[in-house]
Amino acid sequence: MNISHIEHIGIAVKSIEESRKYYEDVLGLTCYSVEEVKDQKVKTAFFQVGDTKIELLESTSPEGPIGKFIEKKGEGMHHIAFAVPNTTEALEDVAEKGVQLVDKVSRAGAEGLNIGFLHPRSTHGVLTELCSK
Repeated sequence: MNISHIEHIGIAVKSIEESRKYYEDVLGLTCYSVEEVKDQKVKTAFFQVGDTKIELLESTSPEGPIGKFIEKKGEGMHHIAFAVPNTTEALEDVAEKGVQLVDKVSRAGAEGLNIGFLHPRSTHGVLTELCSK
């Protein structure tokens, strides 16, 4: 597997509109995209910071993964995403190395990326996302 950079850091928030104020008014960042990913029951907002993005994640359903995360742990860092050339191949590679997968094959994510998650039980407690264009 060849990781080129940190693609983004995902942060679970109760409200993108409320959270944007901190990132824009305090940190001086600009939100360049807000998007709903219906099959994941999430709304996202992106901020570019150098080569890395910050992704705010707001649940559109209490039954969605972000809704459940916030219910259990509150707002905060949800995952770190690494850019790879091919998500499916990277998932196969880490599975061969004994890593437990959330996604056995890649699926569509925000910004048109192919994504796949590694289970935090296999990654020292950090939900890890692999993504490719």
